[in-house]
Amino acid sequence: MSAAARPSALAPFRIRNYRFQWPSDLLTSWAFEIETLVLGWYILVETGSVLLLTVLGSLQYVGTLVAPVLGMIGDRMGHRDLLVVLRLTYTVLASTIMVLALTGHLGPLKVMIIVTIMGLIRSSDLGLRSALLAGIMPAELLVGAISLSRTTQDSARIAGALTGAGLFAVLGIGLVYAAVAGLYLLAAVLMVCLTRPKRSVVTTDLPANSRAVSRLLDELKEGMIYAWNGPAMGAALSVAFLANLTAFPFTSGLLPYIARDIFHTDQTGLGYLSASFAVGSLIGSITLSLVGGLRIARLLIGATLAWYVMLLVFVETRTMPVAMACLVLAGIAQSMSMISAAVILMRTASAHLRGRVMGVRMMVIYGLPPGLLAAGSLIDIIGYSATGSLYAAVGFIAMLAIAIRWRADLWPVHAPANAR
Repeated sequence: MSAAARPSALAPFRIRNYRFQWPSDLLTSWAFEIETLVLGWYILVETGSVLLLTVLGSLQYVGTLVAPVLGMIGDRMGHRDLLVVLRLTYTVLASTIMVLALTGHLGPLKVMIIVTIMGLIRSSDLGLRSALLAGIMPAELLVGAISLSRTTQDSARIAGALTGAGLFAVLGIGLVYAAVAGLYLLAAVLMVCLTRPKRSVVTTDLPANSRAVSRLLDELKEGMIYAWNGPAMGAALSVAFLANLTAFPFTSGLLPYIARDIFHTDQTGLGYLSASFAVGSLIGSITLSLVGGLRIARLLIGATLAWYVMLLVFVETRTMPVAMACLVLAGIAQSMSMISAAVILMRTASAHLRGRVMGVRMMVIYGLPPGLLAAGSLIDIIGYSATGSLYAAVGFIAMLAIAIRWRADLWPVHAPANAR
């Protein structure tokens, strides 16, 4: 088995479309991560407000509420075509920030407005990637393909963490955004190179009257109900919402504050902290791409619980090396948890509903904005350590409740979600 397992890790690259989708997703993820760190540091330096930092982080996810709609559009027009449109739009928005910065007209308010526009569509990108991936990949290669696809995000966090904030300090935000716009444009070109996957269900044109609106709403409702009621799908979505509400705030939007005010470091230290979490996530993704035969639903439970344990240790430590080690371990657990949730959703979803299912998956990311905003307010009231410990404890207990509620779908060896 070991001799056969290693070649199978790269088996998805035998599929032509995957050879174009993977680098396109990689470049997009790199640009996302650089933007997140650069804009977070920019707002923190310009305003000095941790609350505005959490508002910025929240604005990047405003589109999660409309992600099912974009998923439905993707089901109709094709996930590949919609991704091309989205990535060209990112190019235009990044170019706008570049021009404003180079001409000296950029300010926190303008950044907030552009990030809000970006947030309306950016949240759907990850879900559309997964839906497209499920359409081009044979079922036996799906776990490995999703794991390898996840490495695009993980490696982007490493690259963005080690270069984004540092380049901001050396080159300035204008030149950094010139590179970001170039990454988005190249990603769009690579996506155009994909051949359109065959659709399992051909959708007819809608009548140009009020019945069209009603039919679209019915399709949207169908997808949302289906996503929450499929075997183990409700559990996977609940875990994703819980993680965004209580875990991700401390490794995403709040990280610039943690670096500056808790560990008293600069952009370089911020890069090291962010890269540590990303390295762990990359290790988890590569491990899952190499190891087969795992009980995915059981892995979802164990990895999520481990994630909260490491988060609790992280918020209590005050030395950089220990914090970085905690983030590496938390990243491993996070990767295994989120990949498991994605695999469960893609294995269960019908082909013609994948866009809407992953749209619902992206919609639950909306747990992150209230989680960020609440954390920013609580830190001012009860302090950083107490807030972090509270979030970790609530997340751990809620995960146990999810495991109990969906025990029949998640724990038995013969359950569909645990199929090897």
